[in-house]
Amino acid sequence: MESINPATGERIDSYEEHTESEIDDALDHATETFAEWRETSFAHRRTLMENAADVLRENEEQYASLMTEEMGKPIEQARSEIEKCAWVCEYYAETAEEHLQDEVLGAESDAHAFVSYEPLGPVLAVMPWNFPFWQVFRFAAPNLCAGNVGLLKHASNVPGCAKAIEEVFREAGFPEGAFTSLLADSDEMNDVIDDERVKAVTLTGSEPAGRAVAERAGGNLKKTVLELGGSDPFVVLDDAHLEETVEKAAQGRLQNSGQSCIAAKRFIVHTDVYDEFVERFVEEMESWTVGDPGDEETEVGPQAREDLLEELHEQVQDTVDAGADCRLGGEPLDREGAFYPPTVLVDVPEDSPAATEETFGPAAAVFEVDDEEEALRLANDSSFGLGASVWTGDLERGERFARGFEAGCCFVNEVVKSDPRVPFGGVKNSGYGRELAAEGIREFVNRKTVWVQHGLSGEVE
Repeated sequence: MESINPATGERIDSYEEHTESEIDDALDHATETFAEWRETSFAHRRTLMENAADVLRENEEQYASLMTEEMGKPIEQARSEIEKCAWVCEYYAETAEEHLQDEVLGAESDAHAFVSYEPLGPVLAVMPWNFPFWQVFRFAAPNLCAGNVGLLKHASNVPGCAKAIEEVFREAGFPEGAFTSLLADSDEMNDVIDDERVKAVTLTGSEPAGRAVAERAGGNLKKTVLELGGSDPFVVLDDAHLEETVEKAAQGRLQNSGQSCIAAKRFIVHTDVYDEFVERFVEEMESWTVGDPGDEETEVGPQAREDLLEELHEQVQDTVDAGADCRLGGEPLDREGAFYPPTVLVDVPEDSPAATEETFGPAAAVFEVDDEEEALRLANDSSFGLGASVWTGDLERGERFARGFEAGCCFVNEVVKSDPRVPFGGVKNSGYGRELAAEGIREFVNRKTVWVQHGLSGEVE
């Protein structure tokens, strides 16, 4: 298993994949560790999770540089990702006990009942490369705090990040087997999902990958959480403050070099402000610095792999062939590495790839609409339903509009983002289940109802 620097095409390092025997040993170890870990106190788990936050911050530059080398994330954004991972560790260290305390229920006068939240066991996490630390930690922090143990199948192009994350938990004092990275091919995960020692599966990734994992886990009657792709609408109403809105539009499209499931991808703009928005948007997108992701000034790095660049370019070309007008970019940069420039497409046909598919890179599709009703129709005219945002000078109007979105995460005058304090997830082909907040930590637990009947004959007073 090799990691390749997408900015240069050079090999960084190679890693031996785990054998079937090693994977079997890891599952045994995880099961044995779970039997002890589930009995530890919240106070003990809190201490170790706080330690993990400390380890992340102490090694921020090392981990950020590793991300930048393996998948091309601009270095400043990589540092921010490590800080966010430390934040989610601290959040659950502080809140896990409260989120999982027994919930007292109403019952009859001669009985009382409550729900307890108890861990399931080893949980397999299949994770992507685009946020190689954050997406793992938003799974690991709540689940380890809940008393589960984690098994990570990370993307094959970030094996160094996978090993580094395992080391974070080891240095923080978590027991061996509490969190294990499995360096293995995706095909081998079928046997892991089938294994009775694995109790649940979570996946962040593409729609086809989600369907495959859901089918396999469903055949074994195992709980799954899926966070899949997105084609998030960014709706600009006629009273939006354009200067601020355009800056956020570029940020929403170009963060992580456009490689984000919750990136703004379809820009739906009211006709009264359409021309001005497009002019400003093209200027703003063009102003972002493309270059070496290790350079402090770089804002847009390379695509994570050459094949991903080729796929994005094909979508852009097919959209232009369908009738769209390319106002900016539209061709891979003539330089070493998998670089694609900020790209703006206007007059985009509603049945073209940029309108119907997830464009996983710095390409924006802009649509003109006459009124709110058409804006909402177009926003919801998608097989995806992960995130959505609306931009307006009237917050009440914005909130009313946001309630009409068919999406799991809806924002008014803010780009879509994940935050440990609020639930994260989608609807339709963007998946199901929730991560983060109380909802996230309760996904992989047994919600056990306990009913205690009073007043039986012979009951000890």
